[in-house]
Amino acid sequence: MRISRRAQAVSPFYAMEFGKQAAVLEARGHHVVKLSIGEPDFGAPPAVLTAMREVMDGRPLPYTAALGLPALRQAIARFYGDRHGVDVAPSRVVVTAGASAALVLAAAALVDPGDEVVIGDPSYPCNRQIVESFGARVALVPTTAETRFQLDAASVRASWTESTRGVMVATPSNPTGTSVPSEELAAICRLARERGAWRLVDEIYLDLSDRDDWGRPPRSALSYDPDAIVVNSFSKYFGMTGWRLGWCVVPDALVPAMERLAQNYFLCASAPAQYAALACFTPESLAVCEARRVEFAQRRALVLDGLDRIGLPVPVPPDGAFYVYFDVGGTGLTSWEFCERALQEARVALTPGRDFGTHTADTHVRLSYAASADELREGIARLGTFMAALM
Repeated sequence: MRISRRAQAVSPFYAMEFGKQAAVLEARGHHVVKLSIGEPDFGAPPAVLTAMREVMDGRPLPYTAALGLPALRQAIARFYGDRHGVDVAPSRVVVTAGASAALVLAAAALVDPGDEVVIGDPSYPCNRQIVESFGARVALVPTTAETRFQLDAASVRASWTESTRGVMVATPSNPTGTSVPSEELAAICRLARERGAWRLVDEIYLDLSDRDDWGRPPRSALSYDPDAIVVNSFSKYFGMTGWRLGWCVVPDALVPAMERLAQNYFLCASAPAQYAALACFTPESLAVCEARRVEFAQRRALVLDGLDRIGLPVPVPPDGAFYVYFDVGGTGLTSWEFCERALQEARVALTPGRDFGTHTADTHVRLSYAASADELREGIARLGTFMAALM
């Protein structure tokens, strides 16, 4: 069988690979502390679980419209207004089979072979794999701790070429957990817009971000750039990872193309998941999610304190996504070696920087603090013992 060059060119998602190795160890009876996957341990809010049980009562569940249930699109649009003060028409909301499907649809709608897309390094690997699958070249721009491991307007401007057609930004970011400062995000969007390029902002972790001094949530990129494409998901803030449900907000002109592509690529997102997700936007569920956001902040403090005690520096503390990107350069091991040995010797699963780019691939490791506080304490204790043995 001949495998396509596209499929052969796609790199593994190493977080998932280390997860597979952890599963093998667990099958042999070992307790592995899994800090490699960004999967909240809470699960969906109780009202959502109740709604799913109710909708799975034997009733027919036909396909929904390709763009999603009208009621869910309206609820998402209201959420932008209530939470972020942005007026979004429900007609611009596209419900998808996870945020990954939203990224695939957006890339299919916007990317032609030979286009260049600017993405920061480090960044979520699937973003660049998706745009490359549609023939784009990714300009992977190195970032530093000084820019919070994020793109800024200066780096975007410096990397621009005649072939640049779009910019992808994730804020807060996976793997670093850091956000782009609001004025910098606005400047990036303005620069790309003035040059006729599209702007895609991955906001999957936006609602997990720290509040400001007045208790206000961070602003969506739509407040700076109404014609940006923003991608979001029910997986992280709402804890619904396995439900595979996400959305994007796109300019009016892009909606027909997104609809045609959705019809052909996956028909529609899961009907029962969409019906159940309506319960996400009730006061009850939002209060649950806010309490969990506070819990994540407490877990972050636990992890940052623990890593500092055992000698693993974090160059930039996270302020949004539940990840810590720590530096293993002082251990004498590459990030890959560190993660392999931590798994085999300490039974702690982490993710090497190789997943997220090239600039910090060998020196940094991602830790997900989406696990329980007890597991995090155990994981830090095991890493402490492992670090002591390296000295």
